[in-house]
Parts: sequence; C-alpha cells; structure tokens
Amino acid sequence: MKKRMLCLGMAVAMAASLVACSGSSSSSGSETTAAAETEAATTEAAETEAAETEAAEDGSFKIGVIGPFTGAAAAYGLGVRNAAQLAVDEINAAGGVDGYTIELNAQDDEHDPQKSVNAYNTLKDWGAQMIIGSVTTAPCIAVAAETAADNMFQITPSASAVECVANDNAFRVCFSDPDQGAAAARYIGEHGLATNVAIIYDSSSEYSTGIREAFMGEAAEQGLEIVADEAFTADNATDFTVQLDKAREGGAELVFLPIYYQEASIILNQAAARDFAPIFFGVDGMDGILTVENFDTSLAEGVMLLTPFSATEESSQKFTADYVAAYGEDPNQFSADAYDAVYAIKAAIENAAITPDMSVSDICEAMKVSMTEISIDGLTGSDMTWNAAGEPAPKAAKIENGVYVMQ
Repeated sequence: MKKRMLCLGMAVAMAASLVACSGSSSSSGSETTAAAETEAATTEAAETEAAETEAAEDGSFKIGVIGPFTGAAAAYGLGVRNAAQLAVDEINAAGGVDGYTIELNAQDDEHDPQKSVNAYNTLKDWGAQMIIGSVTTAPCIAVAAETAADNMFQITPSASAVECVANDNAFRVCFSDPDQGAAAARYIGEHGLATNVAIIYDSSSEYSTGIREAFMGEAAEQGLEIVADEAFTADNATDFTVQLDKAREGGAELVFLPIYYQEASIILNQAAARDFAPIFFGVDGMDGILTVENFDTSLAEGVMLLTPFSATEESSQKFTADYVAAYGEDPNQFSADAYDAVYAIKAAIENAAITPDMSVSDICEAMKVSMTEISIDGLTGSDMTWNAAGEPAPKAAKIENGVYVMQ
C-alpha cells in the first residue's frame, strides 16, 4: 500500500515539474493551460485514489447519504438518515458485512439540486464508495448524473422519477412516479371511491407532474372524470383557494394530490375553512403530514395515500420500537425505504464477495450485477428483487385516529 502511495506522489511531482518547465516566457498560453489542466487532473486522480486507499486500510465500507435534513422536506431526509444509521449500527453490532464494518456520512442538500451535487462532492472527498440518495427527485436527478460519470453505485430510497434510475449504476427502493400515478387511479376506480375527481399538482416539480401524467392516463381507463386539473408552482404554494373553488365547482368527490406534505397541509387547512370536504388522496409525498408543525392533524382524518409501509403493521413493530427508542418519534415510509436500502446493499456486497479495497468503479460493476441476483424481505415488501430499475408495488393507507391503517 505504501508503494502505491509513493507512486502517486511521484506522479503529482512529475506533473508539477512539467508545469514549471513550460512556464518560460517562450511558452504559449495554450501550453501553460494544458499543463495546468494536466496537473489538476493528476492531482484529482491522486486524491480519489488516496480516498479509496484510506477506505481499504480502514477495513470498512464508506457509504454516503444525501438528503434534506433542514428545510421544507426535512421530514423525508431525517427519516432516511436516521433509519440508515439504525441499520448500519445493527449490521456492525452483528459482525458487519463479511467481517467489514460500515461507515456512514450524511450530508444535507436542503432539497436543492446544486447543493445535492455539492454534498456528493463532499462525500467523494471523504472517500465514499456508494451513495444512498438523494432523497427527493430533482436533487437525485442531479446527483445521478455525477455518479454515472464516476461509475459509483447509487441507490435512492425514495426519489421516484424515472430519470433517477435511468443509468445502470442507479437503483431505488420506492416505486416510480408512473407506478404511483397509475396505481392511485386504479385504486380509486376499482374501490369505487369517486367518479368525479379533481387534481391539484405542482407544475414546477418533476415528481408531481410525472405522477399526474400517469394518473390522467389510467383515470380514463377507470372511467374517472377529471372535473378540475389545477396547477400551482413552488413560487405560489401558499394560497390554494382558486384551485379548491374550481374543484368544488366541478363537483369533485375526490381531490388527488400528487404533492409533498407541506403543501398538502395548507390545502387541508384551506379546504376546511371553506367547508369543502371531499376525499383527499395523496401519494408517498403525503407521508409526513402528521408531523407538520402547528398543523391540526384532525384535518388529515380520512386522508388516503399510497405507501409501502405502516409503522403500525405487525411486521414493522421491532423496527418501529427501535426507531422510537433511538429518535423519539415514529418512523415514516422514507425511514423504511432507507432501512431496506442498507440491507439491500449488505446482501449485494455479500453475494458478490465485494471488499473495501476494491476501486469505486469495480465495486459499482459488481453491485450492478449482484443487485439483480439478490432477494430480501424488507419493511417495504417481502421477497424484494431488482432488475435494472426494480419497482415494488404500491399499497394504499388511510389515516384513522392519527395513524396509518393499511387498506
């Protein structure tokens, strides 16, 4: 290992000497620029190799977590970070992964794509060999471009846009936007919840628009009539009276909300103030609504949403108890997704006999194959398997007496 590091040091020194030699007054600007770029590239390669060597010498796998731990989507990111740490602590206490421990490093992206890329770069400098995240869609798409370029394995617990796993190095635990949209329309139609349906969606969000599009397509197959299709954007997500009035004027029996929980809580407040009480039906982004500060959770009674997890199910009891003991609150769907993601990584590493001294790219190549060969019984599904972008099946829950009850 020392010999390898010495060679790296010599490479950097040689690049520096080339720059010094070409820096005479007779050298052209292009030659100077080329030499500088060579030095920068060589230095970056040396730093990356040094980070990978450090991981190998530590005898541990280094996994980075990216998500929003502050801001409007913090309930998602904190759930992911906490559950991932819980899983890692369990695995390490039980002897690790083939005898190797896991180190976790979590970075806040504040639900912002550029900050998510910055977080990824911070994790690369730390020596991350795999990434869990990002948690939300737009940041995940941005990070996915970076991990693909670096050939680093990535698994998102919860980012559901198709683009999040378009590259062969990326996998996910949650179901995709098209699956959510189509499944929601099928559930509404097959269970006879409503005939006249309104939609309120965020036209500035890939997540929301993707689900809406799939919902619209399946709604026609289910005989649902869309009586109002009302958009808002992130810049005007505080007043929904116009959208709610359009839904009521259209005779909506159900309002479909393919949006995040913060905006949904405002809609429920404003609907109650207007004595408008249709069925409200959301998707996984609705998960977290019971944790919104100063929100009257009684307004969420009867709200339905798609989720693969309920903390009240018998199969979730140990995880829920451990999570509450560690963090003082109930886990959400995003917590369960992250917990399953860590155990999927463990299973894939063991299946492929991956070791920490392998390069990031070699680990990724092995994980790409191994992920398609494993099967795990997780919190969000039994006998979970993956193909290039494996998707678990959505299930519906209803909020009753302040808890999710699976339907």
